[in-house]
Amino acid sequence: MRIEKDMKLADVIHHDFSLIPVINRFGIHLGFGDVTIEDICINKSVNTEFFLTILNTYHDPQYFPKKHLQSFHTAMLIAYLKKAHQFYTEQKIPYIKNLIFKLTEESVQHKDRYQLALNFFKEYQEEFTRHIDREEELVYPYIYELEKAIESGKVPEELIQRMEAYSIMDYENEHDNVEEKLFDLKNLIIKYLPAPSNELTSYRILLELFDLEKDLREHARIEDIILVPKVEAMEFTIQKMI
Repeated sequence: MRIEKDMKLADVIHHDFSLIPVINRFGIHLGFGDVTIEDICINKSVNTEFFLTILNTYHDPQYFPKKHLQSFHTAMLIAYLKKAHQFYTEQKIPYIKNLIFKLTEESVQHKDRYQLALNFFKEYQEEFTRHIDREEELVYPYIYELEKAIESGKVPEELIQRMEAYSIMDYENEHDNVEEKLFDLKNLIIKYLPAPSNELTSYRILLELFDLEKDLREHARIEDIILVPKVEAMEFTIQKMI
């Protein structure tokens, strides 16, 4: 199903409830009534086309309009990516960590085994946070500088030096494969940890890990296939201006 602007957002959520966190990143929260996507976007001052494109990208793995996404302003893409970062670091990952902690506390007989899973996830959380901090403190400001230089037609010497020391290709090479670590943790729970006394907690953890993995996969696709080529094109434009 392709999500269209004249659909009621409530019907879309009934069809795919996993879109709720994505919708929240646009400042749209539950309780919006029985109105269409277009009306909600107008009311919330959200770009309707961008909203629909992001929703369809997450909803349908076969849908990924590369050229259409690249037509949106870089600032719009970055604003969305930062909202996603906030969701991961402040809500999703802490929630999963608390579930693993609960599992550890419930598993009296094999507590040391479950403590290993908790320690593994804590290390993942720290690594993921470092990666996000680097993006927001280094990469995104660099992109804004490139965009500002192109719009003004003036390239500051500081930006030239920064481009010589760092390019978006460095960022792409540094981009961690977060899926691999999440897969390892899922494997640990599925194959090697002893069955807990309350298996519902294990099921909840696995559901959350699968959901996070899917969300991060689409997030990385937007970064790698849309944002990076846009920035490469800006770097090329700057090089011609120097």
